[in-house]
Amino acid sequence: MLNKWMGIVPNASEHGRSVEHMLEVCHWFMLLLFVCWGTFFLISVYKFRKSRHPKADYHGVRGSASSHAEVAVILIEATLLLGFAVPLWNKRVVDVPDQSEAMRIRAIGEQYAWNFHYAGPDGVFGRQNAIFVTPSNPLGLDPTDPAGGDDIVSKNELHVINQRPVVLEVSSKDVIHAVSIPHMRVAQDAIPGTRVPLWFRPIRVGKFEIVCAQLCGAGHFAMRSLILVEKQEAFDAFQKETMSMQHPATASVN
Repeated sequence: MLNKWMGIVPNASEHGRSVEHMLEVCHWFMLLLFVCWGTFFLISVYKFRKSRHPKADYHGVRGSASSHAEVAVILIEATLLLGFAVPLWNKRVVDVPDQSEAMRIRAIGEQYAWNFHYAGPDGVFGRQNAIFVTPSNPLGLDPTDPAGGDDIVSKNELHVINQRPVVLEVSSKDVIHAVSIPHMRVAQDAIPGTRVPLWFRPIRVGKFEIVCAQLCGAGHFAMRSLILVEKQEAFDAFQKETMSMQHPATASVN
């Protein structure tokens, strides 16, 4: 119900429901805190009004109730952190699907676009080196490396297979970016010199938006891409067509 009120986009990932539930619990908890602290404030304003206490008392609170309240707040926050936040974070960060099960795709940000690097049918990424970067080779794939002979790169379009786990290895060519896929309930900073895994399992076929969630320059507003969740046949057709354009010799052999 809160999703409609807050304008949250529809979920399209397997873990999205748990994220929505966590957000809903957080907002109800924040509402509870707001009501409690607001009530306390109003009571304090009325109880310690100037007409009742014309002379200030600098001794402060003499009872122990405030100390008990502080301890209770600490215990509640520790429980939320250690009992809920840390386990959920650990599940998303540590429990990355096995390589044999998931699609592994490299997402490399640049001003102002996203490059998506697929390992090809052999499942092995080719070597990369900055000296090979050209307009036609934006990721600097080493042309002498046989492993990269079937690698393909798509710009501003991420193609994935429905119901199959996807592991994005996020990095950047220049400044700090952040890949955010609201429908998949995932986001990750893209930092030069690092490659951070981000994973999700799509559950709905369709086209969804990818945006940069980190201010990265004057063209930040235009750094938008699409994720296309497809059936296996459609993805195979995309891979074959792209390979025929980027590796004509390899495609003809296959």
